Amino acid sequence: MDARFQGKHILILEGYARQCLPYMRAFKKLGLEVTIYCHSKMNCGFVSRFPDHRVLGTCKNTKYKETEKNVIKLVKSGKYDIVLPLVDFSAEILAHHKKELSKYAIILTNDEDVFMRSQDKLEVMRVCMENGLPCPVTLFDLNSVEDVIGSGIRFPIVIKPRIGFGARGFNKFYSEQEFREYVTARGIDLKEMVIQECLPDNCLNASDNVFIDRNGVMKSAFTYASYRYYPLKGGTGTLNGTIDRSDVHATSKKLAELMGIKGCNGIDYMIDPRDGKAKVIEINPRVLACSKIGFVAGVNQALQVLEDAFHLPVTPMFKYKTDIRVRMSQIDFLWLLKSPDRFKSKPSWFSCKHTVDQTFSWDDPLPWFAFLFGGLHRFGEWKEQHQ
Repeated sequence: MDARFQGKHILILEGYARQCLPYMRAFKKLGLEVTIYCHSKMNCGFVSRFPDHRVLGTCKNTKYKETEKNVIKLVKSGKYDIVLPLVDFSAEILAHHKKELSKYAIILTNDEDVFMRSQDKLEVMRVCMENGLPCPVTLFDLNSVEDVIGSGIRFPIVIKPRIGFGARGFNKFYSEQEFREYVTARGIDLKEMVIQECLPDNCLNASDNVFIDRNGVMKSAFTYASYRYYPLKGGTGTLNGTIDRSDVHATSKKLAELMGIKGCNGIDYMIDPRDGKAKVIEINPRVLACSKIGFVAGVNQALQVLEDAFHLPVTPMFKYKTDIRVRMSQIDFLWLLKSPDRFKSKPSWFSCKHTVDQTFSWDDPLPWFAFLFGGLHRFGEWKEQHQ
């Protein structure tokens, strides 16, 4: 335990998010009292042995207003010294109400203007291109299909929403006609989209996890690459591994300064095989889903969060173990069933070298089963909706 933090009480939102597990473990080890907010008793955070308290209530992005009301009520109860969001929508709720809620607790999210700006993929690309940071060639100030065609951009191109996550709304077009027909048929407002060059299919996706202290100084950064996905195109990374890319850290440091982000943030990259450059794709202004890999590799961002929150000197942590892997075994098994590369993937699906599971540990096994059953339940709901 750390005497500096004993007696402090932290509220962690989204008990269904797998990243709650390494943070709860770390906070407990540091001596904090931990409360996890869940929407189901089957959330992996709810069944974990680490929280001292479990609160049930609405916590879903599909019920934004109800979640917002509940989160505000919880924070205003005055029971918590610190509040940590784990996913986009709850981080957005806290960012919107940060000024008001900061009277009751330390809110661990970016200020609203910084949060919204960093979530805007088009704005991130504008900052990168204006400051010479590597990124896909992106078009700006578009009003019509003719503006895109007249820009001289080479096909194939991709379009995606300015604000969103995952592969939702992502589309690739190989010809002007295909692009024109799609936009016209759906009445798409190009002002709300990111339109940019299409990087090669064999790019390696990577994420740089950075911690920026209250003074805007980077105090840690570790990079991991995603080697497998499910669904196979644009899905969740099922096997991630730490890599050494000092160039990525340098880009992240500069981008963080330009955007004004603080705390835990993830910056996504695609490593272009044509020139080896890691090109910025987007910023995730919150804790990343695969944050466990950092703890295993030797970067304790939970400690940095607390030191920064209580205005203590933040311990720098830039050295980390490379080739540490974290596997989402439940979903990685689906990859094995569906992928034509099941016996050719590198690293091999059958290799357990330097690999830990995302949700399983021998001293806290129940979250693995909760995550599995939760996934099966969500699949059942999806199947009913699409029959």
